[in-house]
Amino acid sequence: MTTFAVNSTFDVAFWFADQALNENEYLQPMKMHRLLYLSQAFYAIAYGGRKLMPATFVADEQGPIEPTVYQAFTRGRPDVEVELFLPAEVELFLTSIWRRFGHLKTEQLTKLTNGNLAYSIALKKGRRTEIALNAMTKAFKAESEKKNPTVANKFDHTGQRVLRTQDGATVKVKAWLPGAKG
Repeated sequence: MTTFAVNSTFDVAFWFADQALNENEYLQPMKMHRLLYLSQAFYAIAYGGRKLMPATFVADEQGPIEPTVYQAFTRGRPDVEVELFLPAEVELFLTSIWRRFGHLKTEQLTKLTNGNLAYSIALKKGRRTEIALNAMTKAFKAESEKKNPTVANKFDHTGQRVLRTQDGATVKVKAWLPGAKG
């Protein structure tokens, strides 16, 4: 039986939309789909293959989309009941995704997601082909390892938090223990 960190994909979609509103930004639908796609992939990497949300992503010419969310948002924000408060673990994770990718333009996110091997393979099979979660995670892990092997597992939770400096460099963070060396 598959379990999800949140009840609905709309919980995550609305979280991103609200995050953008809090920053006086309009979240374009395609940007939302890119953020949803990245969230699902990186959550699975961080949590041993577990799905963040009950979502199915398909390859479209414009990039990966979640068809149910796509249909629901065609006429603006849908009137759907969502969780007001997400689990703390999910909130923290989504905040890290937003900080890492939220500032990027839709075109930059599209370049990132469309350059992903899982998306490319699915699109070659035909429009609206499902992009398997394991293919997404394998592709993003491979890309991370190719770019920088030392931070390939930056979303793995192994006791140390990995954050970024203002320049984008990764740093490992651990609890301060007075008197401890190292």
